[in-house]
Amino acid sequence: MRPRRLYLVCAATALMGATSPDSRPAITGISHLAVYSRDMAKSEHFYMHVMGARKGADPENPAGVRFYFSSRQFVQVLPAPAGQGASMLAHAAYLTADAGGLRTWLAGQGVKRLGPILGVAGGDRWFVTRDPEGNEVQFVQSASPDAAAVPGAISGRVIHVGYAVHDRVKQDSFYRRLLGFRPYWFGAFKPPKMDWISQQVPNGRDWVEYMMVGAGSDVPMEKVDANQLGVLNHLSLGVQNMQTAVTALYRENRLSPRHDGPQMGLDGKWQANFYDPDGTRIELMEFQPVTKPCCSPFTAESPTD
Repeated sequence: MRPRRLYLVCAATALMGATSPDSRPAITGISHLAVYSRDMAKSEHFYMHVMGARKGADPENPAGVRFYFSSRQFVQVLPAPAGQGASMLAHAAYLTADAGGLRTWLAGQGVKRLGPILGVAGGDRWFVTRDPEGNEVQFVQSASPDAAAVPGAISGRVIHVGYAVHDRVKQDSFYRRLLGFRPYWFGAFKPPKMDWISQQVPNGRDWVEYMMVGAGSDVPMEKVDANQLGVLNHLSLGVQNMQTAVTALYRENRLSPRHDGPQMGLDGKWQANFYDPDGTRIELMEFQPVTKPCCSPFTAESPTD
């Protein structure tokens, strides 16, 4: 049976008028990124062999698979539906301390058509919504008592997710003004254009990265093809030392066929990119900057582990 899909239609007036942030249950970090795959076996090899993640069953969708980096953070891989378009992004998910409470709070802000609380006995609980640009978003209450890293994984810590954004103002009405995400950093290849806008979760140091496309960015809409979407829609794993991480992949013959870096990002952090068989980018990034970032100072503390 195909999983039930539930959506949220957010009225702009409700988003602009959201109040009572002190009563909003905590949103503490990234839970996972869900992506589509056209060859599940190839995806499994990438996430297990290259990234070192642990395979697990998917309680949300029996046809899917979870690849865990820690007991709370993972990539969810789903079989691509017939006729799936250029984007392989299924949804992004954030951790909350209280899924039921957050859903009730959102309903109290005038948000309509919230999906029900889903889950399994003794396991994670979550609900589904959509942001103003139509991206499916989940909020997950993890049942894991800790965030223990998976032995052998190249990283046990997801620090951010990113996806294509066309209209910053519309997205800010959801992430910033409704949910309370906080500015972290922004930058561009050619300032004053805007290519990346990072917003930290309200109760942690993980962030969502708006990957800006269209007017005002360096990515014109005519270049937003399947390859570009794989770069834009991504997940980032934090590492303490990039040289150590990439050397381990090289020494153990775990480099993916398509990869680039290490390189210094414009945010002053070392990064390297690996791509799953369907082109979704998995970025390794050092937790802390080692040089001054371009374009904007950091306006919040970076994650440390």
